[in-house]
Amino acid sequence: MLSKETLIKIESLASQVAEREGCRVYDLDFMGGPGGRTLRIFIDKSGGASVDDCANVSRGLNLLLDVEDPIPGGAYNLEVSTPGLERNLKKPWHFTESKGKKIWLKLTENLGSLGLQNERFIMAKQITEVLSEVAETGIMMQIESENILIPYAAIEKARVVFEFGNNMLDKNKNKKK
Repeated sequence: MLSKETLIKIESLASQVAEREGCRVYDLDFMGGPGGRTLRIFIDKSGGASVDDCANVSRGLNLLLDVEDPIPGGAYNLEVSTPGLERNLKKPWHFTESKGKKIWLKLTENLGSLGLQNERFIMAKQITEVLSEVAETGIMMQIESENILIPYAAIEKARVVFEFGNNMLDKNKNKKK
């Protein structure tokens, strides 16, 4: 595991290279064990990052990481990709960009303890609903007819839910008009 300072340094280096390529760093992840270690950098840009964007950021970042050498402990693999359609949501700005989309949440506590009164969902720790609002302290979701503020601290995991069928039907309808 890398220290918080090391991760900040890596994100700063990756951001320099990504911005030069017209992209931004969406997220990063460092994992590994005895079988090998991997640094994953996720990039994005308006309209979506391409394979060429990923390759250019990878080449530039690889050179910069070789010079700066911020990761202790020897060899590791560098992977640069996009966050994908069902992207993880970790930072407040991730949620802001996902407003109006259906998201899946895994919570550290049940919805009842967060103030939800709806008996069908009161014990639920996982929910899939449309993200209606984003606040400084958390996100607002409407569960049936009830609005609930879910603090960021209560969110264990979150990701966008891509609905292939509905999105493709909507796009095809727009093309026929």
